[in-house]
Amino acid sequence: MTTTLIEMFERSCRAQGDKALFERPGLAPIGFAEALDRSRRLARVLRDLGVRPGDRVAVQVDKSPEAILLYLATLTAGGVFLPLNTAYTGAEIDYFLGDAEPRLFVCRPETLEAHAGRATESLAVETLGAAGEGTLMDRLAAAEPLAERAAPGAEDPAAILYTSGTTGRSKGAVLTHGNLASNCAALLDCWRFTERDRLIHALPIFHTHGLFVAANMALAAGATMIFLTRFDADEIITEMADATVLMGVPTFYTRLVQSPRLDAVSTAGMRLFVSGSAPLLADTHAEFSARTGHAILERYGMTETCMIASNPYDGARRPGAVGFALPGVEIRVADRETGAPLPQGEIGAIEVRGPNVFAGYWRMPEKTAAEFRPDGFFITGDLGLIDAEGYLRIVGRDKDLVISGGYNVYPKEIEALIDELPGVLESAVIGLPHPDLGEGVTAVVVPREGESVDPAGLAAALADRLARYKQPKRVILADELPRNVMGKVQKAELRKRHAALYQPAEALAAG
Repeated sequence: MTTTLIEMFERSCRAQGDKALFERPGLAPIGFAEALDRSRRLARVLRDLGVRPGDRVAVQVDKSPEAILLYLATLTAGGVFLPLNTAYTGAEIDYFLGDAEPRLFVCRPETLEAHAGRATESLAVETLGAAGEGTLMDRLAAAEPLAERAAPGAEDPAAILYTSGTTGRSKGAVLTHGNLASNCAALLDCWRFTERDRLIHALPIFHTHGLFVAANMALAAGATMIFLTRFDADEIITEMADATVLMGVPTFYTRLVQSPRLDAVSTAGMRLFVSGSAPLLADTHAEFSARTGHAILERYGMTETCMIASNPYDGARRPGAVGFALPGVEIRVADRETGAPLPQGEIGAIEVRGPNVFAGYWRMPEKTAAEFRPDGFFITGDLGLIDAEGYLRIVGRDKDLVISGGYNVYPKEIEALIDELPGVLESAVIGLPHPDLGEGVTAVVVPREGESVDPAGLAAALADRLARYKQPKRVILADELPRNVMGKVQKAELRKRHAALYQPAEALAAG
């Protein structure tokens, strides 16, 4: 069995030759053969900079084909790739560099002055720009290809991705070569992805979705990536004329349905639209289908596991569901406290086991042990159920569970009802400190553009549809919900903003 992404990529290069791997509007394409040569020469550069098998290579750069080649070069040299969000501040970078102790840090040329002081005898600092410029590429120009690439095993680390750290300091999830290769192979099979596909790639590449799903699949299958540096609805629709697949987040689709150009004609050559990283609104799902004739395929994954489940390629793609376990992956819904499996239809903790599950958190053995059951199942932190047809449905994050008056309240149940009401675009339900109930159920609601929502009327509309303890104690109107770069609603930020909502007036005055 193929155990590394590099082996899969090299096989594609042998088969595809000069066929385009990267196509960029207005720029020359980069073929598979050229990509292999440049990644091999970059691997030699990394070796010359002191990167040895197992060493970390931290990267905070703008999206470019060269950034993908740096990823391939790191794996070729036996290094461990550590992509960092371009929005991270200097203090955050200090934490990641101190925790991961990389041998090389690659930054943008314009930030070199700020980062140069971080260089030490054990840490080299180089640059890579969005247009392929920088000191790293200067070195590549004079480098010979690495003659013999590293040959890591399936259990060896390939990458470290840091979690958001919303409940404490960020944790580095260690993903192995086996994790990446097995998950890629499962997705190629499930989504019928082949060398004939042309993928519109408009996602960031410091995240699982853009790098370990979209890019890995194209590299392994021998497909072409239409490589866009950002999302623009008009540009995406234009590119659909010569593409077959789009992988995106819900924000992509909410913006696409706002364009009058989106219809069955503009999407006629497309065969697959994938959405993930955050829940897709049922209204968006329905409108996209009505306009184009395509049903968006939602899937489920996370940093620590890559992809876990997917709606079927052939068969019903259910709005609000994330489908079935990928080949080789086991999913169960268990009691949050005991880990005992729950009957079908009951809400509990989603747990997963399989070759996709990470090796553990970087240098955090106690935290790693706490997140696994004795039988090897990883506790995802998500809550969900398996419905009568076997589809997995996610109802929220464990940390977002609201306990009001001693009763468990699942935000997703309430959000689904609110989102169906007239005038509502979307909503987020959170729990806020409450003097009597422990937590007060609170709904933050975004009205549709040009429409209004009456908080009292909304609450009244829910009165006969929810048990009293589930009904929102307050409804807050907002222009938008805070989201991260992948489109996930940041409920921790909402709780922070409105933490004092139920405090007595005298307490607020004293504060």
